[in-house]
Amino acid sequence: MASLLGQLVFSPNNCYKVWEDPSFFKWRKRDAHVSLHCHDTIEGSLRYWYQCRSLRYWYQRSTGTNAVRWIFWYQSQQFGMTVLFLELLIVQLSGSRVYLLLILCLDIGNSYWLQILPAFLRIFMIVHFRILRGKPYQFLPVGRCMDLIGLFIQILYIHFQLIRLRFLRIIPLVATGCTFAFQKNGKVVGYFLHFQAVDSAFHAWINGVPVGYSQDSRLPAEFEITDSCHPCGSEKKNVLAVQVFRWSDGSYLEDQDHWWLSGIHRDVLLLAKPKLFIADYFFRSDLGKNFSYADLQVEVKIDNSREISKENILANFTLEAALYDNGNGYDDAEVVDLLSTKVAHLEPCPSSDASLGFHGYLLAGKLQMPKLWSAEHPNLYTLVVCLKDASGHLIDCESCRVGIRQISKAPKQLLVNGHPVIIRGVNRHEHHPRLGKTNLEACMVKDLVLMKQNNINAVRNSHYPQHPRWYELCDLFGMYMIDEANIETHGFDLSGNVKHPTQEPIWVSAMMDRVVGMVERDKNHACIFAWSLGNEASYGPNHAALAGWIRGKDSSRVVHYEGGGSRTTSTDIVCPMYMRIWDIVKVANDPTETRPLILCEYSHAMGNSNGNIHEYWEAIDSTFGLQGGFIWDWVDQGLLKDAANGSKHWAYGGDFGDTPNDLNFCLNGVTFPDRTPHPALHEVKYVYQPIKVSLREETIKITNTYFYETTQALEFSWAVHGDGCELGSGILSLPSIEPQSNYEINWKSGPWYSLWASSLAAENFLTVTVKLLQSTRWVESGHVISSSQIQLPAKRDVVPHVEGVPVMLEGILPCFWRAATDNDKGGDAASYLYRWKAACLDNVFFLNESCAIQNKTDRLVKIEVLSLGIAKAAEKPSTVSNESKYSFQGRADVRWVTFQNKAGTGIYASMYDGSPPMQMNASYYTTTELDRAMHNEELVEGDDIEVHLDHKHMGVGGDDSWSPTVHEKYRVPASLYSFSVRFCPITAATSGHDIYKSQL
Repeated sequence: MASLLGQLVFSPNNCYKVWEDPSFFKWRKRDAHVSLHCHDTIEGSLRYWYQCRSLRYWYQRSTGTNAVRWIFWYQSQQFGMTVLFLELLIVQLSGSRVYLLLILCLDIGNSYWLQILPAFLRIFMIVHFRILRGKPYQFLPVGRCMDLIGLFIQILYIHFQLIRLRFLRIIPLVATGCTFAFQKNGKVVGYFLHFQAVDSAFHAWINGVPVGYSQDSRLPAEFEITDSCHPCGSEKKNVLAVQVFRWSDGSYLEDQDHWWLSGIHRDVLLLAKPKLFIADYFFRSDLGKNFSYADLQVEVKIDNSREISKENILANFTLEAALYDNGNGYDDAEVVDLLSTKVAHLEPCPSSDASLGFHGYLLAGKLQMPKLWSAEHPNLYTLVVCLKDASGHLIDCESCRVGIRQISKAPKQLLVNGHPVIIRGVNRHEHHPRLGKTNLEACMVKDLVLMKQNNINAVRNSHYPQHPRWYELCDLFGMYMIDEANIETHGFDLSGNVKHPTQEPIWVSAMMDRVVGMVERDKNHACIFAWSLGNEASYGPNHAALAGWIRGKDSSRVVHYEGGGSRTTSTDIVCPMYMRIWDIVKVANDPTETRPLILCEYSHAMGNSNGNIHEYWEAIDSTFGLQGGFIWDWVDQGLLKDAANGSKHWAYGGDFGDTPNDLNFCLNGVTFPDRTPHPALHEVKYVYQPIKVSLREETIKITNTYFYETTQALEFSWAVHGDGCELGSGILSLPSIEPQSNYEINWKSGPWYSLWASSLAAENFLTVTVKLLQSTRWVESGHVISSSQIQLPAKRDVVPHVEGVPVMLEGILPCFWRAATDNDKGGDAASYLYRWKAACLDNVFFLNESCAIQNKTDRLVKIEVLSLGIAKAAEKPSTVSNESKYSFQGRADVRWVTFQNKAGTGIYASMYDGSPPMQMNASYYTTTELDRAMHNEELVEGDDIEVHLDHKHMGVGGDDSWSPTVHEKYRVPASLYSFSVRFCPITAATSGHDIYKSQL
């Protein structure tokens, strides 16, 4: 039967295209399971994880903070993984060009491909060929998106449009291959070919024999290849061939908002196993009263493909497991004897009806006083599962790092170890500016270091399961995680005449396979608190089936899904995206809604954005039932593109000739593609900070929002500034503040009071800074985790003092225009930009009708200029385009500013006559130039500095980027405004601060 099916699937002569059949998505693919490591000894398994845990913040620094250089990072850092390399060949067939990619093992000579090429090509029925290019080899690291090395013609950034499936008959594909041989090993009798991820579908052959087919671009595919390989000791080399399809019917389920990049973008492994081996295992812990002990359970699945009876297995083999505590690898002393760190032993026990998800062999044990895992305290143990023969000899050994923690629900709360933790999260796509979807460990570490440094404690894997190492690192660093199935069907939203996959029985098996594969692979990771059914895939009975399977499989976590309005029965969390602040408060206050609300996406970070994020957190911090959210998103998905003149820029949709495209809608992170922070990331760090400081009446309240951490490991310091100058600073001695507690100080009793009392400044600000006393895995000691500034009470009324002389020889022009941000353009004809242009605000000329001296003294000249604004109307407002501007300029709350040359000569400007603080911008790029350019490198500097001193600006918005969403109180309504600015000359002998003080 399998042979006949193989002929149907692989034969080039039949008309059946498996990649067009939604019901056919795998063939000979093994059941999903946890990542296997195939250890030879127990000590070897402990040593492996002991080395893996040694990552620190300097690790990412040593590999280069410039993501562009990460392409040169090599895999020997990945703790003993096999290193493979790629070689590109071009072969001509019947006048057309076909690209072939060979994977060569290091122990094969550089010229060996000449020997295997004919056999390799015969697999694809290619007999006649000639080499077009055979120059010296250029080696690249394993795991590359084919589009980014030229194997596919066009890189695409667009949502997948619904087209007839027969389009896929002209599907682009690429062939890859390698050779390998087996060393003799008496224990090994089975070999398994493991692809960690291939986009979008692929066939595989061993020695010309088809061994499997798989879809799902973000999960592993594993095939047993033992019978297709030459036996151990044979002089023949085994030939592996892989045919990768760029598109398949599975692409309709993978319509995420990111680049369409294809290929073998994660590692390919060859696993060797004995006749009987550990195929899967599921760890679970149940915490006892007061968390003083933990009942441990591991259910183990033994591979029985060799048809050994269960009675013989029980009679001739034993299973055992143990938990080891060898520290988390940062400040622990080096452990010489790893076997001595065992803290719990698990022994076989009869299976009960309350199974852990699959029927196998149950092991149980108990751990007293467990160290609990949380994002604040990511304590991990090493679990080792062993299979031994009747003589006690080790047959097979598998292991992983596990954390002991409890996820539970309470009315309107999600609890971790009994505490309603707050999710301070971001969404994260896998993205490298050179490698695309290929993720390097250095890039993962860089992301986690930056997240932890900016007070981010949670990540949503948007919108697919990510590289297995990412989960290990999140366990290690301490990061709460939503793991999300690779299901998104954006294109169906635009096609009302086509029934949605979630309503179609033919799609349910493919959807279920993606959910099962995710859960089975990742089920032992402590960081995961929720399983997500996918993203933006509408809602239907198929989702109910997915949620039901997860709940039956793993009751230790919650289910998440936003589709269908974020409040269906298929989600345990109310998880809306971009819901407005007043609406999330309304949901939280709804007595009929007993689930907590966690925003799966909010504060859309496209361009200059993330406005009013602090208002979300004022609501979250003060409203029971709100538990945080995930910002959209972490990193701009720009690809580094080289121009003909040697310059580089971050490319987005349309920059590769791709039409249609979604333009710069892939650029909506809080970091640039190379992980340089956007300015908005500083605001994120502030609203996410764990130590809050506030002043009410005469009381300063310092709140510790941690759930498990006291302030004992923190240093508090203070500084007072008067009118912009530091008056004094020092260490603030405080008792240790317990988690979820606060400490209050009368501000007049603080060490800063005497400085305030003697200050002549009009405005005095107190800054309280909180630093780490010890280094951590992700940062050195002295890192600032929180900083708050509060304005101290005014001492006296401010009386304007006149001092000034004429400073301008030319007039000052009014201006009512600035270069538009991405959020200004959201909403097409309803957008702010469209309405501004319709009112001709971008094309106003000013004529000075009169200029008169209003008042003149020895120290002051008040001039009144009457200007007439004339709007030159365009024929019709143009359609708003979504160009990307990476220009973040301007400052708010400016009291005074100086513009001086190198000699110190220049102009001083300040607020005047009761006007509020200004908004200021100074740039060599004119407003016209900022409006014109589409990329940073297109900007042309002017010879002069253009200065804007403004009364008010509309807020940048940030609730989303596709509609006009600036809150009313941050807009500038049509009204009469009065604004005064004062100018005077300044020299090197004068300071701006002294002038400002003299005016008060």
